[in-house]
Amino acid sequence: MKLLTPVLLLFLCLTLISVRSFGYTNMTSAPQLLTDPFLQLPTENSVRVVWFTEFAGQQHQVTYGENLQQTAIAATTKLSRTREDQNSRINNQSQQPVQRHIWRHEAEVNGLTSGVRVNYRVTSTREDGQTISSNVFTLAPKPQPNTPLKILLTSDHQLKPMTPANLQKVVETMGRVDAVWFAGDLVNVPDRASEWFDDQRGNAFFPSLQGHASYEMEHNGVKTTYTGGEIIQHAPMYSCIGNHEVMGRFARTDSLDAEFNDTIPRDVAQRLYKGQSLIDHSFNTYTYEEIFTLPQSRKGGKKYYAVSFGDVRLVVLYITNTWRTPKLDSSYKGRYKETEIDLNQPENWGYGQLIYEPITKGSRQYEWLETELNSQEFQQAKYKIVMFHHPPHTLGDNIVPAYTDPVQIIERDAEGKIQAVRYEYPKASDYIIRDVIPLLEAAKVQLVFYGHSHLWNRFISSSGMHFLETSNVGNSYGAAWGDQKREVPFDYQDDYTATGDPNGLAPVLPAINPLVGENGQPLPYVASNDITVFSIFETATGTISSYRFDTRKPDSEVVKFDEFKLQ
Repeated sequence: MKLLTPVLLLFLCLTLISVRSFGYTNMTSAPQLLTDPFLQLPTENSVRVVWFTEFAGQQHQVTYGENLQQTAIAATTKLSRTREDQNSRINNQSQQPVQRHIWRHEAEVNGLTSGVRVNYRVTSTREDGQTISSNVFTLAPKPQPNTPLKILLTSDHQLKPMTPANLQKVVETMGRVDAVWFAGDLVNVPDRASEWFDDQRGNAFFPSLQGHASYEMEHNGVKTTYTGGEIIQHAPMYSCIGNHEVMGRFARTDSLDAEFNDTIPRDVAQRLYKGQSLIDHSFNTYTYEEIFTLPQSRKGGKKYYAVSFGDVRLVVLYITNTWRTPKLDSSYKGRYKETEIDLNQPENWGYGQLIYEPITKGSRQYEWLETELNSQEFQQAKYKIVMFHHPPHTLGDNIVPAYTDPVQIIERDAEGKIQAVRYEYPKASDYIIRDVIPLLEAAKVQLVFYGHSHLWNRFISSSGMHFLETSNVGNSYGAAWGDQKREVPFDYQDDYTATGDPNGLAPVLPAINPLVGENGQPLPYVASNDITVFSIFETATGTISSYRFDTRKPDSEVVKFDEFKLQ
């Protein structure tokens, strides 16, 4: 074979360098859409179709119907905060955050009939006149009551290793689902564009939920590549805000990770940045809200809302707080203390585990929830379900300390110099347990669905209300059960529970096929970095089934291990 000439070799090298990994573009294909289309906000006779490109383009449209003869023109907006930095897994990394130019296209498809599924395809026309089209998918309006539905319950994807395998097995096991309920923590850093669209590891958010992932797992020398599942092209998704949907003070640091962790309370921002934007100088959910079209409430907008879907009334709350490390000797801002290096720099304090949106009795969200629970739509629904991110009951680590505003304690020496800044979280003031759960119990809510702790476990109250956390999707951090304990302080004023559920419920043993511990006893949870879990709600019977798949055994079967019914 002839050797390449130096000129040709240089040309090929420059070509390789210039190829970007964004979207599904490769060396042999024309520029592509950044995502497939996905469905949002269905009504009785319409649904929104959304997709993304890295060009503004001339025109973007949806063609739909049996022969794709009908057309809906899309409106285009540009994402305002999507950036990349030195920790982005893409080509052409920057050493500090730089804007990534991404355009969002949304068309409303009208004139639909309940129960009738319609073909659709999206087409974007570039500035140079070139057209780019998606494959053909299906859409439908919002289902009517008495329609049997299969709904995927999921959370905490965060580009974790098992997520593509999980979603691939959802499709292989269940076929097409009718909706996705996502209990928060969609990505890790919400302003990092590649985490949504095209992280080079192959497990970004949209590729995983659209069957375009390419994530390789290896066990005992056997490599398996998982592609995720073609899900949200056909099924609308309803999500809530988790702590990973919230960014901190804008452009104050030289990395997106540091910016994400740099959240402070609004009142502190008011004191430090008088006359400036409180949102930019405390915390924000700009990117999350720009990406998704969700139902909106008058008081909460997209942050908390309620929607009827078939036989279900789903109430979505904004219950989440900043995650801080529990380690008392850490050099990072902690749950229980500030670092010594920042003691005399209050502008650098973390202020403990900050609650982003009040839910305590008398707050706007609480009053909205009261009104919703008394509404006709809620009262008449066959299934009454509430979704939020932070767990009311779990064996996971993230339930401790209590979900309440941190009480700051500043210790000074005789000369007034700060010696320590600590935070207490009085258990009696847990807003979820003290204020929210009694409201839900009185309203006869059947299921509370949440995430955050990266494991599967469920509970049931004395009144029969079910609690389900099915967040062992992409990875796990273990369960505080048996000999495994949470990292909690023992010399603080309040009681910080090291094992079990701090709020007094015993976990329910899986009803069909529980995993077994080293002592041969069945486990009331799944907390594994090899076994991934998903749950399906079937409204025809009111049954919620949970399934597990062992990624170490790619040829193994998916196992149903738990099932319970909503009464």
